[in-house]
Amino acid sequence: MKQFAVAFGVLALAVGAWPTGGLVEAAALHSVVVVTTGGTIAEKTDPKTGAAVPAVSGKDLIAAVPGLSKIANVVVVEYSNIDSSQMTPDLWAGLSRRVDQLLDGQRFVGAVVTHGTDTMAEGAYFLDITLRTNKPVVFTGAMNDASTPDPDGPGNLYNAVVQVLSPNAQNWGVTVTLDRYINSAADVRKTQTTNVMTFESGEKGYLGYVFDGKVTRINDRVRRTRIPLPAVSPQTNSQKLPNVPFVYAYSGADGSIVRAALASGAKGLVVEGVGAGNVNAAVDDVIVEALAKKIPVVISTRPPLGAAEPIYGDKGGGATLVRQGATLAGALEGAKARLLLIVALARFGNDTKEIKRVFAEVRGAP
Repeated sequence: MKQFAVAFGVLALAVGAWPTGGLVEAAALHSVVVVTTGGTIAEKTDPKTGAAVPAVSGKDLIAAVPGLSKIANVVVVEYSNIDSSQMTPDLWAGLSRRVDQLLDGQRFVGAVVTHGTDTMAEGAYFLDITLRTNKPVVFTGAMNDASTPDPDGPGNLYNAVVQVLSPNAQNWGVTVTLDRYINSAADVRKTQTTNVMTFESGEKGYLGYVFDGKVTRINDRVRRTRIPLPAVSPQTNSQKLPNVPFVYAYSGADGSIVRAALASGAKGLVVEGVGAGNVNAAVDDVIVEALAKKIPVVISTRPPLGAAEPIYGDKGGGATLVRQGATLAGALEGAKARLLLIVALARFGNDTKEIKRVFAEVRGAP
C-alpha cells in the first residue's frame, strides 16, 4: 500500500558523529541539505506482492552511500514519502518554500532533492520557476529500488552532492541529475520507462557530466524564467493554486473534452496540439469560447523536438490560434507549460499581457 502522509519535520541528520549534546558538523566540510520526498529511491520490493513500496527513511538513504561523509556534512529533511505519481502542484509549492527556507542563510551551500522519476522533470521545473535562492538545487532519484541487485540510488545521490559542491556546476538553476548526466529542469524529459538512463534533454543537450568526484561542464544555461510564489494565507498557512487542466488534442476530437475541462472551473487551459502546435476545427471553436471568457489558453505541441510555432493560418492552425488570442508554449512541453501557467496565474491573475510576456520569455522572443 502506498504511503501518502506528508511530513514536514527536520531529521537534523548528518553523516558523522552524534555526540550527546547534539549535532556537530565537521568544520572543514561544506554542508548540504538533502530533502527527501519519496519515490523509487526510497522504496523496497514487498516480498508478499513483489511490488515496490515506500520503505526507506532519509537516514537509510544516506547510510547506503559509501564515502559521502568524506565530502560533505549532509543534513536530511524529510518532506514526504510518496510515489511521485501522487505529487501535485500544491505539494511542489510547499517543497519550493521549504527549500528556500533551508537555503536562506550561510549554513548550506545547496540542496539535493530526492524525488520519484515519474514526475521528477515537472517537480524540478516547478522549483526552477519559483525558487528565490540562487544556490544549486539538484533533483535526483532512482530507477531501481533499494532491494534490487543493482540499485542506482546511492550513486545518483553521491553524484548529486558532488554537483552541489562543485565550482564547475554553478548558475544552472535547478537540474535533474541521474546516471551521471546533468539536465536543465526546463528541457529534461523522462524518455524510458525502466532504463536507468532515462532522462534526456533532446536537441538542447546535457549541461554536464559527473565522474570520479568531478563535474565536467558541457553547456551553460541559456535562460531561466523565474516567478516567485505569492505569500501564503496567514489564516491557513497555505495557498490553493489555480486549476489548469491539460488536454491532449487528437484526430477526430469533437471539443467535448476541452469543454468539460473548462466546466470544471478552469482558470487557464493548456492544449497539446499536433505538429507545430495545431488543433482541429472543433477544438478551435472551444478555445475561442474560452478566450472570450478571459480564460488564458496555452498551446504546446506533441513532438518531443522542435517547438509550437505560428505557421499555419487555417482554422485551428498555430498562426490562427495566436491571432485569436492563444499563447504558444514554444519548446516547453505541455506538462511544464501547465505548471508555468499555474504559477503565472497565481502571481498575475488572468492578466493576458503578463502571461504572454512570461511565455515569450520562455521562447526567447524579443
